[in-house]
Amino acid sequence: IFDLYLFSDAFLFGRQSVSIWLVRGPAHALVLPLVALSGARNPAWAVRMSLSRSAVFHSTALGACGLYLLVVSAAGYWVRARGGDWGQALQMMLLFVALVLMAVFLSSSAQRARLKVFLNKHLFPYRYDYRVEWLRFTRALAAPEGEVGLGQSAIAALANLVESPGGMMWLRKGDDITIHARLNHPEVHVVEHPDSSLVTFMREREWVIDLEEYRRSPLTYPGLELPGWLAMTFPDAWLLVPLIGGGGLIGFVLLLAPRTRFEVDWEVRDLLKTAQHQAASDLERMLVAEDLLEARKFESFTRMSAFVVHDLKNLVAQLSLMLKNAERHRDNPEFQADMLETVAHVESKMRSLMTQLQEKRSIDPPRSVNLVPLLKSICHAKREQRPKPLLNLPDDSGAIMILAHPERLERVLGHVVQNALEATPDDGRVSISLLLSDTDRVRIVVKDSGCGMSEDFIRERLMRPFETTKANGMGIGVYETRQYLRELRGDVQFDSTQGAGTTVTIELPTHTPLDGRHGRDT
Repeated sequence: IFDLYLFSDAFLFGRQSVSIWLVRGPAHALVLPLVALSGARNPAWAVRMSLSRSAVFHSTALGACGLYLLVVSAAGYWVRARGGDWGQALQMMLLFVALVLMAVFLSSSAQRARLKVFLNKHLFPYRYDYRVEWLRFTRALAAPEGEVGLGQSAIAALANLVESPGGMMWLRKGDDITIHARLNHPEVHVVEHPDSSLVTFMREREWVIDLEEYRRSPLTYPGLELPGWLAMTFPDAWLLVPLIGGGGLIGFVLLLAPRTRFEVDWEVRDLLKTAQHQAASDLERMLVAEDLLEARKFESFTRMSAFVVHDLKNLVAQLSLMLKNAERHRDNPEFQADMLETVAHVESKMRSLMTQLQEKRSIDPPRSVNLVPLLKSICHAKREQRPKPLLNLPDDSGAIMILAHPERLERVLGHVVQNALEATPDDGRVSISLLLSDTDRVRIVVKDSGCGMSEDFIRERLMRPFETTKANGMGIGVYETRQYLRELRGDVQFDSTQGAGTTVTIELPTHTPLDGRHGRDT
């Protein structure tokens, strides 16, 4: 207000009043402490202007380029003025060389690194803009899996923090620590033992090892002995960064010498320690996921092997029954022909099972299957057993099609029939009935007059794997039956009474082939 009065008076009268000008100083001296007191009571009044490191870097680079172009322009003007007949040519040559040098400078990662280090060292109290660095670090770790792996992403993220061009990563694999990923370095094969001096030191101290500092003063790292392969294989090695996860040391990263001279102080070490914990956490989860995937593969293979062994047991049972009858019917030509047919059938089934196991595949592609000849084949294969299974087909049973895997479906249905035969005495009865419905479903009913099962067993144990009442059973057949039928959008139900027998009802959806002919596979 006082200054407004002062300059208004000067504007109106065309001159400054000496008396008012002399009072201006005391007036300001009186008011400024009050303004300062108000500002101290209200911190929100403070207007703080700050520039990000990125803005300072690009502004400095732009200013340097502008100054460089001014110098080149002045030099070009002087060359043209003093060069006589060659002045214009020399000016063009100077301009071209200057532009090439500027392009080299702008595209050089080493020069950019030097400029960043210079600005961070002289203009900012801390070397890093931690918010920007951490966002960049997490983005680097989250690189799409199709582009680079997590190991290579972690190396790049750590290397960018210290202006390193790349490095190598070792991770724990079984009893050794082996190379997992590399960045901007030729492929090498170096294995480190978990009990070596280097690994023990990193596991116990969790220090970032500056190899230049170690060469100058080994006592800075007490108890550390570097492996011989480090100097021979990696002459430009610079930093060793341990990877500490929730379960301890999972590996380490070797970073190559930086693009420009880079001082490793406490701030750099703290940032690398924090970053390596984050990288180690992600890498540890990756290793756990790989172990889990491998365990699931083994579980799947073991499960498939159990099914195959179960089917082999049934085939061996057929051979055993044939050998038992051979004592009495060895001279019977019909039995001999039947025996050859059975052996050929068992050999074909066993070869198919072995191929399936070796190729680590569970099933072939599904196709249309006619239930009528399939059930006839099952009954024919078990015709020598007692009691002989009886097949009941509907009047119009030319072709009843479903979409399934013929061999696997035959094994599943054959298992149900075999269970009924084993649970029924020789003078009992086992029947297989094929029933149609009006809802595009078909039912296969296997009924026996055997020993039956209790309600508690059916409810609590029957559908569980490896649960069985047989002395030589594996408890896999019923479990596989239910799993497979559900894959086909079908189901199975058991109705049993102890001492009276069991009824197994299998329900499946029917299928119409695309060409309309039931007998042809699709």
